[in-house]
Amino acid sequence: MKEPRNRRILAWIAALAAAMPTWGQAPSASKAGQPGTPAQIRTSVLLVNAYATVVNAKNEVVPNLEVKDFQVTDNGVPQKVTYFDLGRTPLSLVILMETSSRIEPLLPEMRKTGIIFAEKVMGPDDEAAVVGFNDSVDLLSDFTINHNVIRDTIDELKAGTEGSKLFDAMALGVGMMSSRLQKQPVASFPERRLVIVIMSEAIDFGSETQLGTLLRRAQFSNVTIYSVGLPTTLAELEARAKDVRPRILPEGTFSLPPMPGTVQTPSTEDIRNGYGNLMNFNMWVARNVKNQITNHALKLAASESGGQHIDTIKDESMERAVDEIGEELHLQYSLTYELKGTNETGYHKIRVRVNRRDLKVRARPGYYIAPPEG
Repeated sequence: MKEPRNRRILAWIAALAAAMPTWGQAPSASKAGQPGTPAQIRTSVLLVNAYATVVNAKNEVVPNLEVKDFQVTDNGVPQKVTYFDLGRTPLSLVILMETSSRIEPLLPEMRKTGIIFAEKVMGPDDEAAVVGFNDSVDLLSDFTINHNVIRDTIDELKAGTEGSKLFDAMALGVGMMSSRLQKQPVASFPERRLVIVIMSEAIDFGSETQLGTLLRRAQFSNVTIYSVGLPTTLAELEARAKDVRPRILPEGTFSLPPMPGTVQTPSTEDIRNGYGNLMNFNMWVARNVKNQITNHALKLAASESGGQHIDTIKDESMERAVDEIGEELHLQYSLTYELKGTNETGYHKIRVRVNRRDLKVRARPGYYIAPPEG
């Protein structure tokens, strides 16, 4: 009998709350400079994974570096990289898609990204799941390696209610990843990269989860977050306004007295009754104060996890943004080191650098080591 989706969602949330073991660990490493070479399984050591993206001045990914080009420090202490690879570690991917009624005009373009996720982001050994969110958070497709299922799920996205429980959706994604991490065999090598890709406005309506809490949990589970920011302004200005004009009266007459300080015209009456894009614009301005408070949530989530945020409000299309994320994931360096010289519990700061000044490195800034139980 198939397990109900609601029960699975509750199980993931429970797994997220319980996910507090030795975070930052990886399976045992192979010799540096020999990507993918199996090695003897080691115990009682803490291995830390750092996934790094290297770009040049044009923001183009640089795929031809060697292990000797990297320097890694943990809490300021230099570390020796014991496993090095480029883009071959398979992905466990959760795709979070906003489905609120506010972004309904953008859904046709969002649906087109399904084929990009299926063909450019997912590799042959990768698995993905799709979650939609508005006033509710809904599992649209469970983890699968079937690319067609992911493509079709995104291609069939439908608008829901007006809310946008972004933080709750992110928490569910992290919970699904934590559950995936616990099910992974200890001896498996290499481990899967845990990645969340969000397509959403940079605002949250109605979530119970706090952003700081879920970001800490993402760091505990070594989850990297990428985000594609939807152009909220464009969606609301393009939204079809409700026609609530008063009944038709003889030309030059109106059903109500004029608004104070205005000359009464058909145009002013349209605005007064909520008809036309100008009213949509005014509604957006009224909400913009809240937007300004939370408009860095997606950028913060990406930067704190070593991912990237891409806005689509300018020349960047949604398809191009997703394609850019896929390219980065498949040209990402995997650096693993055996932690030495600093083994205290709490937050550990990672710094990854390369020995070329013309290149920039993007990697997760740190991770947590939980204190011993008892």
